[in-house]
Amino acid sequence: MTHLSNQVQLIGHLGADPEIITFDNGNNLCKIDIAVNEYFKDKSGEVQKKTQWHKVIAWGKTAELMNRLLKKGSKVAVSGKIVNRSYEDKNGDTRYLTQVQADQFLNLSASTKEAVA
Repeated sequence: MTHLSNQVQLIGHLGADPEIITFDNGNNLCKIDIAVNEYFKDKSGEVQKKTQWHKVIAWGKTAELMNRLLKKGSKVAVSGKIVNRSYEDKNGDTRYLTQVQADQFLNLSASTKEAVA
């Protein structure tokens, strides 16, 4: 069960086009925001929708493919792990960020499904 300790899978839609960053060493980072919808019935039996937004990052070849194959509105399945980090903003305040670091994705909007491992 050690492989299940930090694993997440999401299916949702991109809220904007992917953002790619290429570093001086040639490595690539891709950032996307995914909206995941949950549907449930309230006390009166009406179906309600709740949307949760998730920040997703990918590195290397996965980042390159994500940037090339996805666009705003794309439906995507992502598999990866949760990562937490902190940074100092321009005012010197410490900010905390939780992201999903994707190692695989599947473009569910493509006419021929394209997967990345």
